[in-house]
Amino acid sequence: MDLAVRDLKLHKGRFLATVLGVGLLFTIVLTMNGVYRGNVFEGTALITHTGPDLWVVERDRGGPFNEQSSLPEILADSVAAVPGVAQASPFIYYPVERSIKGVSRRFSIIGYEVFGGLGGPRELTRGRPITQAHYEMVAHEKLGVRVGEKVPLGLHTFTVVGLTREAVATDGEPLVYLSLADAQEFLFQRDNEEVRNQRERQRRSLAAQGVSPAQVERLLPHLAPDTHIINAVLVRLEPGADRVQVATHIRDWLYLSVFTTQEEVELVIRGRLARMSAQLLFFRTLLLLVSVVIISLVIYTFTMEKIRSIAVMKLIGAPNWTVVRMILEESLLMTVSSFLIGLGLIYSIVDLFPRKILLLPGDTMFTFLVALVGGVLASVLGVWQVLRTPPGLALGGQ
Repeated sequence: MDLAVRDLKLHKGRFLATVLGVGLLFTIVLTMNGVYRGNVFEGTALITHTGPDLWVVERDRGGPFNEQSSLPEILADSVAAVPGVAQASPFIYYPVERSIKGVSRRFSIIGYEVFGGLGGPRELTRGRPITQAHYEMVAHEKLGVRVGEKVPLGLHTFTVVGLTREAVATDGEPLVYLSLADAQEFLFQRDNEEVRNQRERQRRSLAAQGVSPAQVERLLPHLAPDTHIINAVLVRLEPGADRVQVATHIRDWLYLSVFTTQEEVELVIRGRLARMSAQLLFFRTLLLLVSVVIISLVIYTFTMEKIRSIAVMKLIGAPNWTVVRMILEESLLMTVSSFLIGLGLIYSIVDLFPRKILLLPGDTMFTFLVALVGGVLASVLGVWQVLRTPPGLALGGQ
């Protein structure tokens, strides 16, 4: 007699329903594993994808991703003049919310020097890179636009020339790549009505200070807001250059903050992603514990329901090892079957989630081993109870 086979024959519906239910629980556990890993992966993907040797940002700021950093564009030339620097490229990163195809969408703007600068998209799934200084854009596929489509942004309309899927913003939203000049104009230049209002305020302020109307008109063009602003300078070092020495030179002489790519990743993980990661890790651990408890209770209950059948086996002379083996077999069958159902289900729906679900083999194996240990422990408790069962129970005894 095999207990698992007996359950399948006599209680097929209940056995399969139990395996399916536990499998769905494992699907949730594996999903939470993927959500946790995906949150960290998406939050740092743009940093690692861009991957310069150094990130130069505003002094005492953890920018440009963990907090805003604002620099004059001309500082990129100063950084390029530092000994050991092979290339210094201005870079803009700015999250926005705009209407795309009549729907309000959140995305982040990447502005970079399109003619040989750092920070642009590396691999395109469709189309081509930006080749003109103005009015072209490359977008992430998640934005829902097509190559050749016209997208109004700010005061101008941009043509989608390429699509990518290699990286997303730190909040998991799509990226839109623009030329540096277009990004600066889109982000920092006010619309015409705001420009008129600002000029009128400045005109009144100057007039109140006794400035003549002729002088006011000469001064107003010089008071216009500067749009040549960037968020960071991306640095590529010369071969053999000392990274620490170059970073120290930039800090001491240009009074800017400098981070390596790994330091920038750690800033985001400890800052922007810290609370969300801790929350997801807590739920991940809690779900894993709950799943282990449930699978253990199911296996223990299934074993106790067959206590009289086991007593009959002992009465007819079945050795204890045979009983123990059958209990362990049923435990392993239920655990492995449930886990495989959960694993197959999550892989079949992983692309349907709006955020990245990153399933790592290590996390999957760890979850399986924890569930297996829980099933074995439940089997041990069942075995201990079974071995204490007197054979007389088969004849109606207590």
